[in-house]
Amino acid sequence: YLALRDLSGKNTTMQLKVLAVLATSLVITAHHRVNAFSASPASQHQHHARRHSAGLSSQRTTFTLRSTKQGDQAVDPYTSPQLDTDALIKYFAAGTVELSLFAGCFQVIDVALAQVNLFPSSIPFPAIAFLFYASSLKSRVFNPLNNQRPDRTEAIKGESSTGFRDRVMPSWTPPGVIFPIMWILIIGPIRAYSSALVVTSTGAFFNPATMAFILHLTVGDIWNTINNTEKRYGAAVTGVICVLLSVANAAYQYALVDPLAGKLLGGTLIWLVTAAALITDTWRLNPVNGKRVPLFPVLGESETSFMWFSGKSSDEEKKL
Repeated sequence: YLALRDLSGKNTTMQLKVLAVLATSLVITAHHRVNAFSASPASQHQHHARRHSAGLSSQRTTFTLRSTKQGDQAVDPYTSPQLDTDALIKYFAAGTVELSLFAGCFQVIDVALAQVNLFPSSIPFPAIAFLFYASSLKSRVFNPLNNQRPDRTEAIKGESSTGFRDRVMPSWTPPGVIFPIMWILIIGPIRAYSSALVVTSTGAFFNPATMAFILHLTVGDIWNTINNTEKRYGAAVTGVICVLLSVANAAYQYALVDPLAGKLLGGTLIWLVTAAALITDTWRLNPVNGKRVPLFPVLGESETSFMWFSGKSSDEEKKL
């Protein structure tokens, strides 16, 4: 923050370089922290004890049924891993649906304002910011997949829930209370304020910059399906990299419209890089048969389905 403040009068390129250096330093620090912890015999004993007490095992033994010549039987999908093309098609379809619905809503708002001779600049700034704050936290309502997040109450208590401590996780995993604080009180408001700056500057809700931001939210929603619901630990690593690239693109698009908006949204990269390091280390700690799972959706490791057409609510999915 201090570095960015000192560079406030300089070009955006220099500020983005500072952000990159800060993010890289954070990852390197976390990496050395994990290595130092893993090297200690006492820490290894504590780590194995936690895994045993939590009833977690890195050797997953329940797999999807596959049709074979001998009939339907449970097989290890990692013996000869195959790309789950059906899952990729559904991810793409869900992303298209979410982007289209957001684009349609933004265009409807623009047309409605034009009909009454109003412009976004005449709308109270907090109202625009609130719209994007709500979009940031609840974007998954426009996505047909099950984008279930970890249970906030359970996470705060330090207990396991979908996507959090329901697998072997690094010793440096932040306390559960940190996650809602970051997403609700820091990341959400930053996204809302920067997006409102862009809308008031462009005079439209539907524009390339805001749609780049919606693309970022869409990629994040699909990643939640991969990591939390389907528990594809390898594909989650690839997915979180896509999340990083999408927010970097959105920050760049914001900076073209309003430099301050770009800096603010770009600042969220620091937290997302930390999340990416956590996801990558979690993948490392959850091998199957002594090997790390592939970094792509593997046929048979999980089943991708559309929640909108399953007839099940999010609460019912949570109980499965």
